[in-house]
This record gives sequence, C-alpha cells and structure tokens, in this order.
Amino acid sequence: MTTTTNSPRSEETKKYGVVGTRPIRHDGLDKVIGAAKYGADIQLPGILHGRVLRSPYAHARIKSIDTTKAEALTGVTAVVTSKDFPIFSSTAIDLAVTQGNPRLLAEHIMAAGKALYIGHTVAAVAATSPHIAEQALGLIEVDYEVLTPVLNLKDAMKEDAPLIHDDLTTYFKLERFARGDDTGAKSNIASHIQHKLGDIDKGFAEADVIVEREFSTQTVHQGYIEPHASTATWAGDGRLTIWTCTQGHFAIRSSCSAILDIPESDIKVVPTEIGGGFGAKATTYLEPLAAILSKKSGRPVKIVMTRKEVFEGTGPASSTLMRTKIGATKDGKITAAQLWMAFEAGAFPGSPVGGATLCATGAYNIENLLVDGYDVVLNKQKVQAYRAPGQPQGAFSVEPVIDELATKLGIDPLEFRLRNAVKEGDRMPNGVPHPVFGVKELEEAMRDHPHYQTPLAGPNQGRGAAIGYRWQGGQASSATIAVNTNGTINLITGSVDIGGSRTAVAMQAAEILGISAEDVYPTVVDTDLVGYTANTGGSRTAFDTGFAAIRAAEEAIRLMKARAALLWETEEGDVTFDHGTFICGKTEDTLSFKDLSARLMRTGGPISCSVSTNSPGSGPIIAGNIVDVAVDPETGKVDILRCTAFMDVGTAVHPAYVEGQIQGGTVQGIGWALNEGYFYDENGGMLNSSFLDYRMPTALDVPMIETVMIEVPNPKHPFGLRGVGEAPIIPPLPALAIAVSNAIGVPMRHLPLTPDVILAALESRGA
Repeated sequence: MTTTTNSPRSEETKKYGVVGTRPIRHDGLDKVIGAAKYGADIQLPGILHGRVLRSPYAHARIKSIDTTKAEALTGVTAVVTSKDFPIFSSTAIDLAVTQGNPRLLAEHIMAAGKALYIGHTVAAVAATSPHIAEQALGLIEVDYEVLTPVLNLKDAMKEDAPLIHDDLTTYFKLERFARGDDTGAKSNIASHIQHKLGDIDKGFAEADVIVEREFSTQTVHQGYIEPHASTATWAGDGRLTIWTCTQGHFAIRSSCSAILDIPESDIKVVPTEIGGGFGAKATTYLEPLAAILSKKSGRPVKIVMTRKEVFEGTGPASSTLMRTKIGATKDGKITAAQLWMAFEAGAFPGSPVGGATLCATGAYNIENLLVDGYDVVLNKQKVQAYRAPGQPQGAFSVEPVIDELATKLGIDPLEFRLRNAVKEGDRMPNGVPHPVFGVKELEEAMRDHPHYQTPLAGPNQGRGAAIGYRWQGGQASSATIAVNTNGTINLITGSVDIGGSRTAVAMQAAEILGISAEDVYPTVVDTDLVGYTANTGGSRTAFDTGFAAIRAAEEAIRLMKARAALLWETEEGDVTFDHGTFICGKTEDTLSFKDLSARLMRTGGPISCSVSTNSPGSGPIIAGNIVDVAVDPETGKVDILRCTAFMDVGTAVHPAYVEGQIQGGTVQGIGWALNEGYFYDENGGMLNSSFLDYRMPTALDVPMIETVMIEVPNPKHPFGLRGVGEAPIIPPLPALAIAVSNAIGVPMRHLPLTPDVILAALESRGA
C-alpha cells in the first residue's frame, strides 16, 4: 500500500507533463524476457575461466608461494600472485591517503607480504574450464607464518594490540574529507574525526535531564543477488577491455589504471547490467586479476565469485561500538550532545564513520555538540558502503536516546523531535548551515498520521518512531543527446542503472524537450563513449545525471532554435520554445519538436550535443518510520504488525520508483535490525556464509509497507529533486529497537534483535 501527501499527483508535479508520471521503464522488457546481459553472461571466443585462492588465516605472513604444480596442470594457462603486480615493486605506501590509495587498493585485491583476513586473495588461476581452475588452486603451495589476529573493536583499539599494518599511524581530522594531521602514533586507529560546536560542558550544565547509553551493531552484508563477475581481455596492442558488473565503470578504470600501471586511455570498461549493489559494487575486486591473467595467457579471462566468496571476500557494512550522551531542559530543549563512535574498517582503512559523525545528530538543532569518530582496522574483510554508509548505525545510537529523554520529560517523542528540529540556517555538526528541506513537514506528517494516532490493541506489543538524516553532496555526470528525424532522441549516459535511473533521467530530458518519456531511448555506455561520470550511488544519479541530461536537452533546444530561425528567415533571438513547440515571435508561426526534427537534414544536418556537469550537491535528505511489533515472550520472535515509511522526496520524478526505493530500503533496514549479522569463530572465520544461514528477510517476514511521500522541492534542482536511494534504510534500525524495547519493557541497544537476544533480555528483566 502506498500513499502520498497529495494523491495521485502532488501540486508540485501537476505543473509538469512528464515528471511525476509513471511510464514503463525502458529496460523492463529485456529484463523480463532474460535478454539483459549481466556480468556472468559475457562470452568471448577462446574465453578462459579464472578462480581465486584465498587465505585460510585471518592474519598471516606469506613466507612463500609455489605455483609450479598448478602451472604444470593440463588446461592451466596462467597463474598470478602479487609478484605479477607492478605496483608492489614500484609504489611506496602512503597511509595518510586511505581513500583511493593505489597501493592499498592493490593489497586489498591481492595479498602482498601478509594475508589480513580469511578470504584475502593470495593467488589466481586461469584455465580452460572452471573445474581445472579449481583443481589447480589445490596445487598451489603457500607457506604461512600464522600471526595473532585482531577480531573486534575493543581489542583493536588497545595500545598493546598487534598491529595490522606495521606503518599505520593515526590521522586526526576536523572534518570528513580532510587529509588530517599525522599524530605519529602507530596503532590500528587509522583516523580520528571530530566535529565540535559550542561548549558541551556549559550545555550539559544547563540540562535538567541527561541520558547516556552505549550501543553496538554487527557486521551485515548488502545481500545483492548477483555475485561479482568480471571478464578481461588484454589485447596485443596493449589495450585492456573489461566487462564487469559495477556501480561505477569510470572508477574501475581509474583503479585498474593505478594498480596495473597503465594509462586510463588504454582501458575500456564496459558495464553490464547489475543485479543489485547497494553501494558494495563501487569498488574493484576481480578486474585486475582477470586483466593480468589475460595478459599472461593471451586470451580473455572471466572470473565469477561463488556466494561464499561474496560473503568472505567482499565488503560488508561496519560493525560498530558507540556511546551517546544527550541533555535537555524540562521544557524539551536539547542543550548538548556528545557522541563517541568506533567503526570497523576491516583490514584496510576506510569505514563510513565520517558519514555517521556528520549525520547522526543532523536532524536536530544542537548548539553544543562534540562528536568523535574512529576508523579502526582489524583482521576482517574491508568494509564497503551499504546504502547510507554509516548513517543507520549513527541513527541507532541517537534515536533511542531521544525517545528516552522524551519519556523522562513526559513529552510525546515526535513532539520532542519537532521542538528540536533543524531549520534553514541552523548548523550541521561540521558548522555548515542547513539549506531548505522537510524535517518539520515530515515529522508533522508522522505525528498526524493515523498509524501514530491509533492505539496498540494487544499484549506484548510496542511502537517505535524514528527519523534518519543523510547529507548528500554530488559528483560529475555527462550526457549526450542525438535528435532523431522522427522527433525522438537517443540519450547516452554513463550511469549504471540499478533502480530505474535510465527512466528517471530520460523523463527529465523529455520534460525539457516537451516530448514523452517513450520518445527517449536511453543507453548506458562504456568509458570510451561518454564523458566522465561518477558512480551510481550516493543518492545522486537521478539528481546529477538528470541535471546533465537537462543541460544537454537545453543545448539541443538552443541548436534547434537556430534551425527554426533559418526556416522562418528571422533572427535566432526571435524564436522561443514552450512545451515542445518552437514559436516565431514575429509571425507567431509554430513548429513542434517532431516537425522540426524532420527538417534537420535540410537545414544544416544532424544535431547532437554532449554536456558534462559538476553537481551543485543535492543537499540533505530526511526519512522516518513508524513501526508496530508484537514480541512472543516464549520464543523471542518479533512480528511486525504495521510499518509506515515517510520521506521528503523533493519532487518524485517517477513515484513508483520512489516508492520502490523507500520500501526496499525499509526492508533492508528491517533485516539489519532483526535478523542479519556475520557470525565469526574464534579464528575470524565466517560461520554463516550462505543465504541459508545468513538470514535476510523474505516476503513472509515483513508486512505491506505503507509509504508517505512529502514533497518539499529542492531549490538546487530545476524540478526540485532530492536523492531517495539511501535514507530509507536509516530509521528502521532505531524504530524497531524502540518498538521492541517498548514491547518487552527492556531497552534494546545491541543489534540484531534475534530471538535469543530478546529472550536473554526478558530473563534479565525477570532477574
């Protein structure tokens, strides 16, 4: 069930002809009939099959690797180890640069010197069949010196902890993207990020009530259905072509260029369709391996991960340990907040702790604030993004404290949030003023919704309401439009389509040109055929690539005005364009876009235009949940009785896709809160590396999710868009924790809320 604040179309979208409608997605037919090509579907003449040998130890020095027997096996054409990567002999590591550091990227892909987690690649093989390649892996002899692993945050942060990286020193940053200052202290803390506003001592002194609590979350996986798959062919002329399922083929080109020490111009990356990613397919794993295997064998090489490899050898979301302290006056004004956050980065620096420190309190106007975040390395898989990176965990550490404060003060929890909601001009934790967005409108919609106003009806039931804030910047995108003589256009972009972004971008171009969405033919092309375009992710694609498509459409109109002026024998300035029609200001003659398109070849030839734009930044995003649960006191099982998801979407370009993003993110948040988590043995091995044992929610586990779209137009976008792909995953974690706490009368501050955890909490209540 879905609703909007102004059904069926909001007042904002009623003024548009295409934006706000629900056309059928352009790539739908190919995906329904199975014609769409995914990563594992690539087939080339003479293709070889690659397999990867992974470390059985979480922390071990690699003393030697003997590949002689594997190379002698009939059908094996190439074997690679770290010695085949030029970067390991030519590039010194600079651990001050943890994001995009080519040496770190290479060590993540292929262990050099030490294996740093169970599943870390130590060698790879190409053979004429997958079975021979698998057999060859068993013939590779690796001599390990097993070292003491560090497997949890508390151990990793101790002063006497074994060092994961011998040369890693802590960097202190006052803001998320700063390089920072080297403290000179060797430790497993890669960086310390701090945000500070006002005077927290003064703020807490002014508080009538103070609540301080500790929270933790487990490692969780993004749960995409399609495993990673890459194919590479390194031609004799030195040019490398890669086919891969990725969220960002330009990023793959850049990382492969750095790791393989060849120019980006010598690499072409072709994105396949992608069977889910949620942020985790924005990095490279297999592409350099396939490339070097292809170079050594002289033939194309394809590598497809098994599901076990996906769980053990790719990046999940961070496990966390967090402490939150918030104070408020008796009339419900927050006076101060202090947050301490430690995020697991895995074996290499780069957890999303920056997103947590910036956004955990972002929806609240807190004048006195201190937030400290720590990026901590340890012997597990390097983490990757999962929708709103770091923000679900951050909200989980704040929203239950907000609820507890409201209860102690005798104020309705949503009313308490409204009293402290940020408005335009209030400061973010980093000191930047907030622009316009719909915090107040969203919280009022939650407070006034029938779900919140309807009392719970049964025993052992609880309700939780929470909000989630995300700040969204932006990146560069490119678009090319070619006008066809029948009045349609070809729209070429470099944004991989995950959630219907082809259609969302096409609709924006169509709106500008005054044509239908069906008259736009959108295509996602490789790195050779379109200008640089950043990753699909960060809730940026419909906004940023749509922005590029709008600019390209405007340029096409400008060029076509000159053609219309030529036909009417007038000045170009006399021609205007309105809703698909060119108008001569002198004679009031008109030509439709379609009619003028038919005359292009007689007025100067074809029209095409390419535009690259740098994003103005889409700004803040806010979402909320109201969730009702029933908890079985005998089994600890949680049943969700009702769930309503709210979001300020700016302007919903394609409402059905927006609803899908909200519902999909909510389901993933439900799984994160109730079921999902990595379980490790004492040696760092994952015990539940299959979908049989890793419990993602199914249709049987979740109710129908009602969505409420609030539309507060974003002034930074011509149509008022905001990103919608990430924020919906944030509020389910705290909302469910609050609901379960209210149902059983015991505060739940550690996720996931599995039946055994709930039963233990009930036993503690009884004791």
